[in-house]
Amino acid sequence: MKLVLVRHGESEWNKKNLFTGWTDVDLTDTGRQEAANAGELLRREGFDFDLCYTSYLKRAIHTLNLALEQLDREWLTVMKSWKLNERHYGALQGLNKAETSQKYGEEQVRVWRRSFDVRPPLLNEDDDRNPRRLEQYRAAPPQELPLGESLEDTIARVVPYFEKTIRKEMQNGKRVLIAAHGNSLRALVYHFEKLSKEEITKVNIPTGVPLIYTFDENWNVTEKKYLGDPNLIRAKIESVANQGKKQ
Repeated sequence: MKLVLVRHGESEWNKKNLFTGWTDVDLTDTGRQEAANAGELLRREGFDFDLCYTSYLKRAIHTLNLALEQLDREWLTVMKSWKLNERHYGALQGLNKAETSQKYGEEQVRVWRRSFDVRPPLLNEDDDRNPRRLEQYRAAPPQELPLGESLEDTIARVVPYFEKTIRKEMQNGKRVLIAAHGNSLRALVYHFEKLSKEEITKVNIPTGVPLIYTFDENWNVTEKKYLGDPNLIRAKIESVANQGKKQ
């Protein structure tokens, strides 16, 4: 069984180096090109799909749409779930990462960005950014919607959704493409590769690059690979890793 994961292309807030989380920002022109390139790479490698999954956030939705356009598969069924949303960065959302490092120190920002179980400063209940106040989450159980999350919290919603919903479809023979976010995809990487808490903190997912997992019948990973130019992929990974450093 194969599974394809794609992190959304560069967003408007990626470009500005802002903590984004559940803020619903769109792709930049570069991000749209990355998404189209991902679809073209998949087409050239002969990939096809039966079912797609994405989050409630437009940067992931638009990435998926642009990739499907290149694959001539815009008619495919797409399932959206907030369980695949980015990690919620709480009150950090909208802050510049480099400027926040200058104010609080690179180590504190590293802990907020890359620790396993430390939550960012949480939103207040009456904050307009509280997802319980946002229309797109009106059908979600309010008590499940976060005011801020650690990676551990993100894993706790992403992995059960994969296990209960997506894995079942794959076992039924469906070829699946997931377009999501850096941390929701890191949650899946942690789960698939059985990483330690320390190992996952060092994992960075590049934007707009298809990541292919192959599993055996026992759901052990037999192959993992990115599609594309290795030098470009390495540069993108380093760029993600350096976002929290002082400029």
